[in-house]
Amino acid sequence: MRIFPKSAFGQTVLLIGVLLLINQVVSYLSVTYYFIRPNYQQINSLIAKQINMVFLDEVDYLNPQTQSHIFDATNIRIYSEKQAVESGLQQAIYYQFFSRQISDLLGGEADVRISASEPFLIWVNPPQDPNVWISIPMASFSEGDISPLTIYLIVIGILSVAGGWIFVRRLNKPIHALQMAALEVAKGKVPAPLKEQGASELIAVTSAFNQMSKGIKQLEDDRALLTAGISHDLRTPLTRIRLATEMLPDEQLWIKDGIVHDIEDMNDIIDQFIHYVRQDTRERREMLSLNELIEDVVHARNIQENYHIDTQLTELPMVMIRRIAIKRVLDNLIENAFRYGSENILITSYHDKRNKQVYFEVRDYGPGIPTENIEDLFQPFTQGDKARGSGGSGLGLAIIKRIVSLHRGKIELSNHPQGGLVARVSLPIS
Repeated sequence: MRIFPKSAFGQTVLLIGVLLLINQVVSYLSVTYYFIRPNYQQINSLIAKQINMVFLDEVDYLNPQTQSHIFDATNIRIYSEKQAVESGLQQAIYYQFFSRQISDLLGGEADVRISASEPFLIWVNPPQDPNVWISIPMASFSEGDISPLTIYLIVIGILSVAGGWIFVRRLNKPIHALQMAALEVAKGKVPAPLKEQGASELIAVTSAFNQMSKGIKQLEDDRALLTAGISHDLRTPLTRIRLATEMLPDEQLWIKDGIVHDIEDMNDIIDQFIHYVRQDTRERREMLSLNELIEDVVHARNIQENYHIDTQLTELPMVMIRRIAIKRVLDNLIENAFRYGSENILITSYHDKRNKQVYFEVRDYGPGIPTENIEDLFQPFTQGDKARGSGGSGLGLAIIKRIVSLHRGKIELSNHPQGGLVARVSLPIS
């Protein structure tokens, strides 16, 4: 269990809370010692003087008529032990603080109690005569009263915490917005310019981030424009070359077939460049069955290719995905498995209910890849020549990884214990 928070918000609130607690304790002790305690001492002094007045030599406090005169003048009553019990002494609460101070003022051991219900009375068993109890009424006191000091400290505490919370929230709001915008940039998206607010340092950081986002967007636009221009400029001469090959005589068909094959490879490379730049972010997500998508791709492949695909699909929940993008992932993984692995491959799917993930795997039965080379394959323009031999632009797995990341998923490559390479893709259910 962590006691001290790591976030700036939590640390600031904790600091304000600790300082407020220290301030409340000091305030309470100061008011108690310099305001409340002197008042209590004065009250105890008045009570002691009233009791001393009852026991003056010329006063016969045991005389009922004298007791009546004392009550009429001061509302003070004098009871015997039995009368005091009958009048509510047993329900009164003993207070050591009052008993100790009044005992010092009266010069002997005194027992002081305060009634717990109306009428509120101070009961004193004086040292002058332990056989009597004197009741003194308490004015302007009710059971539901709360100390003004307590009310003051509660109000100040609430206002201080609320003010600190508002201050810290205002301070952290731009930081949170900056964090979310940075995560959007990490996903390949360019967020709208952030509102520059808060402290001057935060305004400066936000302004710099907005300029960085603007620069990234300009760079992406320039790259997309450059790639589109290059693809257009390359396809035009390729088209002319292909038309020229159609004019070759029949005895040079072997040359024509080689040129056409090379042109198709170059067109595939150009398409990969375009897909890598576009990032597949324009397609809308929809709730789909991943198993149905796999079956569609497998059916099309089994018809068009001379290879064979086996499937082991388990029941999966519906997931929110981009149909064309995930189909491109499947097509690319299947193409790689056929090209570099084996003529027969296996596609499986399963559901992890605990982690709320769905998975599909594409396994081939080829030679596999050295473990130290696996992570490098996800880098753009990286090929697997060292392991299995390859051709193309080296963008296939980079495109796959970007598409899966846009779905908040993960892709992993690993060598199967019984041979071959396994590409596993995980996607969150929600």
